[in-house]
Amino acid sequence: MRRPALLSLLAATTTALTLAFAVPSRAAEDAVVIPAPTVDAAPASGIQTAVIAGGCFWGVQGVFQHTAGVVNAVSGYAGGTKATADYQTVSTGTTGHAESVEIKYDPKKISYGKILQIYFSVVHDPTQLNRQGPDVGTQYRSAIFTTSDEQKKIADAYIAQLNDAKVFRKPIVTKVGALEAFYPAEAYHQDYLTLHPHQPYIAYNDIPKVENLKKLFADNYIEKPTLVNSSKVTN
Repeated sequence: MRRPALLSLLAATTTALTLAFAVPSRAAEDAVVIPAPTVDAAPASGIQTAVIAGGCFWGVQGVFQHTAGVVNAVSGYAGGTKATADYQTVSTGTTGHAESVEIKYDPKKISYGKILQIYFSVVHDPTQLNRQGPDVGTQYRSAIFTTSDEQKKIADAYIAQLNDAKVFRKPIVTKVGALEAFYPAEAYHQDYLTLHPHQPYIAYNDIPKVENLKKLFADNYIEKPTLVNSSKVTN
């Protein structure tokens, strides 16, 4: 099942109709308590970039907008070409793109390994192949797009560590590969969780992820989200 295309219209219209729906009390995927990575990057100067995919980018972005040390988190597309980097085309599942989030972070405040720990623990279920919750297709796959050899080393080592420890009931299917390009999604997809907290999809699938971040990673949680500057979002 794909998210209905009509959902994209909600960013430009009122949410009066969706507010009439009951808000479920739990997320489609539960959080999993997992160990921190044994291989991680040392604190460094400057802003660094991580790009990850774990299902619908609304929830992924929302979680990292509530994560301390993240200076910007932008929803977008990775894995395909610029010509096909638009929501309607990516939603066909034929472009090679995954709905992804580009995370700019301060490595003095949060490490790459900690970002991956949050990603595997509360953001998504890394054992689901080409799907997350109600969303099915390669565009919803679990993927880490690395920007350096060090990131690849950390990601590969962490997946091996988690598989060896059997912290999940099934093997992790997350693919690790070098980032070729990231394309920001359309403006109406940015800050979607914050702007539409009562939309049924968000309330059921994504708000509980932010709540789990607060519960399991209290030291990394910030109450006020770090939102995207919409004027800088281009496709």
